Amino acid sequence: MKAVAIQDFGPADGLRVVEVPEPAPGAGQVLIETEAIGVGGVDAVIRRGTLGSYGFKTGHIPGSEVAGTVIGVGEGLDGSLKGRRMWAFTGTGGGYAEKAVASDFLPIPESLSSEDAVAIGTSGAVAHFALAHAHFRKGEAVLVRGAAGSIGVSAVQLAARSAKTVAVTTSSTARGERLKKLGATEVLDRAASGEGKYDVIIDLIAGPNLPDVFDKLNPNGRLVVVGVVGGMPPADFAAKLLQNFQKSLSFMTFSADTVPRAELQRVRLEQFEDAAFHGVVHEILPLDEAAKAHQKMDDGEVFGRIVLKP
Repeated sequence: MKAVAIQDFGPADGLRVVEVPEPAPGAGQVLIETEAIGVGGVDAVIRRGTLGSYGFKTGHIPGSEVAGTVIGVGEGLDGSLKGRRMWAFTGTGGGYAEKAVASDFLPIPESLSSEDAVAIGTSGAVAHFALAHAHFRKGEAVLVRGAAGSIGVSAVQLAARSAKTVAVTTSSTARGERLKKLGATEVLDRAASGEGKYDVIIDLIAGPNLPDVFDKLNPNGRLVVVGVVGGMPPADFAAKLLQNFQKSLSFMTFSADTVPRAELQRVRLEQFEDAAFHGVVHEILPLDEAAKAHQKMDDGEVFGRIVLKP
C-alpha cells in the first residue's frame, strides 16, 4: 500500500511516498481504510528531528489520527465493527497511509465528516484537558499563544465559553479576525506585545522567547506548554520564574498521554456531538502531497488543520 515516510529528518522535502506492506490488526486493534488523515504539529516536530532523542528513525511513517472505514478487526473485537466509520488515534505514527491500525478508536456521528473528525479528534481533547490542567476557572483571562493551529483554534472556542478575556497571538490581522469569530476578544502580534496580563496562558510555541511570556502572567498565573512548534526554550528559561518569586507563577507541560483513555474518549464523543464546537480545515490535499502540507506549516500558512486524503 501507499504511505508517506520520513526519509530524511529536517526540511519538509524529507517526506516521500513509499510502498509498504499492508498492516495487520493485532489483538484489540482495527484496520481502517483511511478517508481523512490529520496533519498535526507533532508530525512536523518529529519530521524536523526536534524529538530525535525519542528514538524516531528514518522510514518512520508520521500521522497520529485518521478517519475512515473499518475493514478488519483483531482478536478480541466484535466482527460487526467492520464497515463502520471510525475516528482513530494511531499513536506517534502510522497515519500517513492508505490503511492504518489502531487500538484507540471511536464511532463518528453521521452528522460529522471524516475531515472534521480529524480536525477536532485530538486537538479538541488536548485543548479541553490543557485548560483543566491549568486550573482554568470561569471569569479568568486567557492567552492562547500560537492560536491559529488546530489546538489553538479549539482552545479559543472552549475558553471563550466562560473566560473574561480570550487573547490570541497570531501572525496577521486576517487571522485575528477569524479567531475573533471563534471567540477571541483580543488579538496580539507573535511577540504578545501589549500591556495585558493573563491568569492562564496556553502555549503551543515554546521556543527561545518563552521566558518573556512569563511577564504576561498575573500573580498566581499559570502557563501550560502544550507544543513546541517554535523549538525548545533556552536551558535557563525557568530563571524568570525565580526572578518573579513573589508572584507565585507556575509553569507546566501537558501531554494527553497522562489522561486516562476513558476520559479522552468521553470528551471526544461529547465534542463530536457538540454542534457549537467547530474544527477548522485549512485545506484538503492528496496523501502524495504530504510534503507540501508540511511546507505550508513550516511557512506559517495554515489556519486550523490540513487534511490528507489517499
